[in-house]
Amino acid sequence: MEMVRVVFLTVFMFFVLVTVHEWGHYYFAKRAGILVREFAIGFGPKLFSYKRNETQFTLRLLPFGGYARMAGEDPEIIEIGPGQTIAVRLGQDNKVKNIYLDSLDTRRNVIRGEAQYTDLENELKIRLDVDGEVTVYDVHPQAMLIKGTQQTQIAPKDRQFGSKTVGQRAIAIFAGPVMNFILAFVLFALHLQMAGIPIENPTYVKIGDVSANMPAEEAGLQKGDIVVSVNGEKIGGDYQKMISLTSASKGKEMQWTLQRGEETYNVAMIPRSMEGEEGGKVGITPELPTRQAGFGETFSKSGIAMVDTTKAIFMGFKQLINNFNMDDISGPVGTAKMTGQIAQQGIQYLTYWAAILSLYLGIFNLLPIPALDGSRLVFLGVEALRGKPVDPGHEGMVHFVGFAMLFLVMIAVTYNDILRLISG
Repeated sequence: MEMVRVVFLTVFMFFVLVTVHEWGHYYFAKRAGILVREFAIGFGPKLFSYKRNETQFTLRLLPFGGYARMAGEDPEIIEIGPGQTIAVRLGQDNKVKNIYLDSLDTRRNVIRGEAQYTDLENELKIRLDVDGEVTVYDVHPQAMLIKGTQQTQIAPKDRQFGSKTVGQRAIAIFAGPVMNFILAFVLFALHLQMAGIPIENPTYVKIGDVSANMPAEEAGLQKGDIVVSVNGEKIGGDYQKMISLTSASKGKEMQWTLQRGEETYNVAMIPRSMEGEEGGKVGITPELPTRQAGFGETFSKSGIAMVDTTKAIFMGFKQLINNFNMDDISGPVGTAKMTGQIAQQGIQYLTYWAAILSLYLGIFNLLPIPALDGSRLVFLGVEALRGKPVDPGHEGMVHFVGFAMLFLVMIAVTYNDILRLISG
């Protein structure tokens, strides 16, 4: 049952991180009037799908990220060539509601004819020759192109990504990482509320964890016990004093007085050293006394955690560049393994880890690497400076090559992660 809980928490954490990121793209694209065709979590074959309004929401097999597919980003509309036989169905407003491209003889309540002229982006009109009589039909801006089981909503020019201002497009792209930053701040704040703030100058030392097969466990010490004295010396809140006395007593019997609830009891322990270490240890770590964080403290300390973690992430990038080693890189498998280990320690530790990952995801996506949000923002910056967009074909090729390279790196690090799992 514990394993099921850990797996659920791990999957749920990644689901939240990716969903929040893609929701940022989705929401601000919709605010700009862009048609978002699909909101997907994961890549590859569909596991689950449903449509709401104009957007198809899908859950896919490979949990390597997600995407919000906007109209106009890819050449996706099926072309209708002059002379092609099609069928159209009109809505109550006498505008074309559905456009059928195949199985025309099986369609009912439709008008079949030869398309002479079709404009589904600007004029939204179809000129149809029906048995020698030519009629021009207005097309509804949300009309559907239907071929077999595939249904594609048309995207008028003003609903496409490229038709919006540089500012609107930049916000739609930048919103993904921003949502990760906001989520990281919220998670840091939640962690502070759960873990509390360490009390300065505590008056007691409380045992947190008791290591297996160590003198403390053998003597029956438990988490939550309070250390009263060691060899007759009062400890109070001085954890370092307890460590010093224990370290100096390697191989010698020590007398400990502890408090458990309302009861006080005495035990004898002989500290022993760990391999490669000098002093003695009994195998306990403290549970630092904490107090509830106030609203102002939660806000300020969450900000400090954001700044400190950001510095650590960039320091990691710097070290990776200066001393590149594949063994220092972990992919989805390695990250999932670490997440599972942290989930076993408790929800407060998983919350802190999720905050770090959310911040990392936001920062990484803003790097100017092709196929990432940062690269797309660079192209928009160039467009703003030039006063005209970069050739879509050239930009698309850059993103395609970048995505292919990222995918190859992902395969390599995943293979490395699996080898590490097998070798233990």
